[in-house]
Amino acid sequence: MARDDNRGGNRRNQREEAPEFADRLVAINRVSKTVKGGKRFGFAALVVVGDQKGRVGFGKGKAKEVPEAIRKATEQAKRQMIRVQLREGRTLHHDMSGRHGAGKVIMRTAPEGTGIIAGGPMRAVFEMLGVKDVVSKSIGSQNPYNMIRATMDGLKKEQSPRSVAQRRGKKVADILPKREDASDSSAQVAEEA
Repeated sequence: MARDDNRGGNRRNQREEAPEFADRLVAINRVSKTVKGGKRFGFAALVVVGDQKGRVGFGKGKAKEVPEAIRKATEQAKRQMIRVQLREGRTLHHDMSGRHGAGKVIMRTAPEGTGIIAGGPMRAVFEMLGVKDVVSKSIGSQNPYNMIRATMDGLKKEQSPRSVAQRRGKKVADILPKREDASDSSAQVAEEA
């Protein structure tokens, strides 16, 4: 009987330790509730969680104390994670836009070495996602909740060439635009001369 309890305990510990997530506190607000005797104050937290390898999620939590609000937000973020395919593990596959309410964001792929060009809440999402090169712009609402929701909306639209090729029943080479190699063009120039 004791052996079964031990095995279950070990399995639970392994499951909790295996996924290593980083989290970023984006915003914390003091909120109040008016009751008969006056006002009761609490805190609302907005947290972004990710594994920095293509998974990211956000959550919000409210509580009387800040640490408890952050804990609740982190738990919710872990439950609502989405997977995003990254090109070369560093940038997005294609340009996209996302929208939520009055918040609108535009995200573009970027060459290596560009870094994360994004403002506040969007930067947190990209850092937790593991994106290293991206250019983005927020148009409209500066509310961090709407900015993060718009960013997540855009990231959900992203498709990798492999998934598009699979859906169409083609090869990845047929989907991607044809690029002439430098060696091919130099060989053509040499033949003409």
